[in-house]
Amino acid sequence: MFSKAMARIPLRRLMRPSQFKHSRCAFSSIFAKMAMAPKDPILGIQELFVADPNPNKVSLGIGAYRDDDGKPWILPSVRKAEAKLIASPDYDHEYFPIVGSPKLCVEAKKLMYGDNASLDEMVALQSLSGTGSLRVLFGFIKQQWLHSSSFSELPPIMVPNQTWGNHRTIAEHAGLKWVNYPYHNKETNGLDFENMMTTFKNVPENAIVLLHSVAHNPTGVDPTKEQWKEMCDVLAKRGCTVMFDSAYQGFATGDCDADAFAPRYFRNEGKLKNMMLAQSFAKNMGLYGQRVGFVSVDCNSKDEGDRVLSQLKMIARAMYSNPSTHGGKIAEMLLTDPELRKEWVDGDIKTMSNRIISMRKSLREILENKLQSAHSWKHVTDQIGMFCFTGLDEAQCDELMKEHSIYLTRNGRISIAGLNTKNVERVANAIHEVSR
Repeated sequence: MFSKAMARIPLRRLMRPSQFKHSRCAFSSIFAKMAMAPKDPILGIQELFVADPNPNKVSLGIGAYRDDDGKPWILPSVRKAEAKLIASPDYDHEYFPIVGSPKLCVEAKKLMYGDNASLDEMVALQSLSGTGSLRVLFGFIKQQWLHSSSFSELPPIMVPNQTWGNHRTIAEHAGLKWVNYPYHNKETNGLDFENMMTTFKNVPENAIVLLHSVAHNPTGVDPTKEQWKEMCDVLAKRGCTVMFDSAYQGFATGDCDADAFAPRYFRNEGKLKNMMLAQSFAKNMGLYGQRVGFVSVDCNSKDEGDRVLSQLKMIARAMYSNPSTHGGKIAEMLLTDPELRKEWVDGDIKTMSNRIISMRKSLREILENKLQSAHSWKHVTDQIGMFCFTGLDEAQCDELMKEHSIYLTRNGRISIAGLNTKNVERVANAIHEVSR
């Protein structure tokens, strides 16, 4: 037994060096057998782009707007809003409440569903861009569906067969399963509407269906208005819960109202119950790093809404506690200041969408008219939004990266925002070369 005097001596001094060394080796790290996580398919491509010494390299992977010089662009309306905020004597960096900016919550709902929509029973909170918004909603689904006596088992999240890769990852992280439904037709580079509708007509009641509200990522393929209406009717009859992911409102056509057609119709005309929305302001306001997002859930009464919001707040509190103050205040000002909102809606959004549309036209024109490609590139201009599914296969994508220093995801998706008047011809020539 140790004496009291020995008890006061540090253990390290009681052990000979050889004993101490041996004792360290006796304990293995809990991380010793941990596997290396796979690289993110998009960010991994960007790493290759950064490491490429070719001065004429082109990045078509990252989904962020670039101007015609290939540079990040801060919207003029955002610059003015930020300057106005900082100059205000009341401006501070204090915490937002869990729900974020109450004004932003109101205005974000109106932006999506219309100024005249009845929104009193729709609860909302500010969140962390699109990713954080989806994670809050998936966490809410996991928690509430499991504890509801109405469900015998947790239904999977239904996602398009081609979708933003993070949808599935976020669902898994929340403890949910997912299944694909038909969406993209590889042969036509268009919408696989017939097979999609067949699937929807046979989904289990109370299925959870995730839909891209506009400018589908990664395909750029959107349903027509009539197809949206038919889809709404079928999902309503099946009693499905619909979750819209909205990242590109205004960015697709330059018109925020036009780009909100699907969610507005589903809720205001189709009368779908308990619709959910994950909304991001990263793209249409250029607030990428500010992580400004928004979550809303449609409820049947104020009492139900109070209970739903209380659960959403608990999930957000455990995940990140409070959303971005600075970014939230910028978004709030753009939506509430009449002059800044007009500049944003009538100027900045149109500037971005018009440049994207013009690059689509240029790419197709060069391929078909100047290079006389044997393939049809009509899908390039039929698709909409930031992304284009080119139809190139993995081998062709690898050749573009290795031989031409043009970087894109290996499923053939390109970010049209990465094209500009200085590189579009080079990109078209390279695509023509690998697709002969």
